Amino acid sequence: MAGPAFRAAAVRVRVPATSANLGPGFDSFGLALGLYDDIVVRVADAGLHVDIAGEGADTLARDERHLVVRSMRAAFERLGGQPRGLEVVCANRIPHGRGLGSSSAAICAGIMAARAVTVGGTEALDQAATLALASELEGHPDNVAACLLGGFTIAWTDAFDGDAAVHAAGAGAHAVTVVPHADVVPVVFIPANPVLTEVARGLLPATVPHADAAANVARAALFVEAVSRRPELLLPATEDRLHQDYRTPAMPQSAALVAGLRAEGIAAVISGAGPTVLALTDESTADKVLSFAGEGWAAHRLALDTEGAAILPLTQQ
Repeated sequence: MAGPAFRAAAVRVRVPATSANLGPGFDSFGLALGLYDDIVVRVADAGLHVDIAGEGADTLARDERHLVVRSMRAAFERLGGQPRGLEVVCANRIPHGRGLGSSSAAICAGIMAARAVTVGGTEALDQAATLALASELEGHPDNVAACLLGGFTIAWTDAFDGDAAVHAAGAGAHAVTVVPHADVVPVVFIPANPVLTEVARGLLPATVPHADAAANVARAALFVEAVSRRPELLLPATEDRLHQDYRTPAMPQSAALVAGLRAEGIAAVISGAGPTVLALTDESTADKVLSFAGEGWAAHRLALDTEGAAILPLTQQ
């Protein structure tokens, strides 16, 4: 049986940064942000060439271990076969190890690129299959859903009762998108040093009090209303009892910044597994919020991304 055919022309993929959890929506909520990685991929006659500029240029592997390449390989397997060679150029702007979805961006970029250079790839690996594969590679769907779809996303899987096998396979991964309110302005506070996701997740307890779980259910439901229709409710809607306090030992400065912002009435949370802090504010207070960045923090006002992962012309800036 013949393998897939590949396009000769290079393709460019743009993928957004993402913030997951957003307070109460642990492992389910995601928000796409206007900070992007770009990759350009071309099928070559032989071999593998990887070039990296920007974040991770001095540390990331330039061989089959690179996450974009690994994700492309996984997608090509689903599409029926590998190309003879690959040229991959990465322009990375999303900080690594900061809770802004850099690994999800790499995974989604690789899958999208593999689909784009394969004749019939978009039809063979549709949106549902792409989300399932990305969730399998990432281990959970929250960041990859927001990265692929844009906007505010609610993701879930069909696994219950700790069914790790289902989670690991990415089976039954689903997501819906909700358009964020136009007045919501994200501000991120990025510290100089990363925190490994494995370290942050390892601090979480196996069980939590029923009262804490019930409180998060109420806040998560409220968050959907707040982020889409009533931003004035974002402060109570971002309260969390499931994960942020448990992770404080790994990121005490981040926890202190969240507490300080919230004391001023600003809806602030740990972004993903941290240590970046995300504040959801509006036009009238964004500049004030930026002023909270002290020494050791880089503060940026970002746009909301509503498009998600996209194939762009090679010449577009």
